Amino acid sequence: MKKTISLIIVLALLVACSGDRGPIGPQGPAGINILGQVFEVNVNFTSTNDFSAIIDFPQDIEVFESDAVMVYWLEDVIPDSSGPIDIWSPLPSIFYLPDGVASFDFNHSFLDVNIFLDGNFDLNNLPDNIKLDQIFRIAIIPADFAEMHPNFETLNYQELEELLITYDQNFEVKNFQN
Repeated sequence: MKKTISLIIVLALLVACSGDRGPIGPQGPAGINILGQVFEVNVNFTSTNDFSAIIDFPQDIEVFESDAVMVYWLEDVIPDSSGPIDIWSPLPSIFYLPDGVASFDFNHSFLDVNIFLDGNFDLNNLPDNIKLDQIFRIAIIPADFAEMHPNFETLNYQELEELLITYDQNFEVKNFQN
């Protein structure tokens, strides 16, 4: 008896699910395609420009206060049968040299990015292959400010510490010799 009832239910479902397809509804609105924007600049670091370059964001790229900005240095280009392959390193990039330590670094606002060369010795003594014709890739990554924790004011020290442990600095270390 149970088998007969089960068989009738299964057959009823199969019959109920068949038939002509209904009319196709109207096309929905276009989706949002949010991509980061990237552009490249060539920079010379000299004492004339205080070993820094302020790069304005192109006018066709809208940057918001909450957006993340990353800068990458073209460290090397390696040959390949399909064509050269660019090797990009995130800033900051640190160089350990016979005279001391130098680094490429950056800071930014929503208007521009400042790429600079810093060191603990006279940067004029750096070889030209580090100071001149350096190519950087600047990436603007769309982002919104995160919502504040609903009970932020009442968090204890341990809870606040757990919220703050989400940031990890990543320093790229380079060793250059003349």
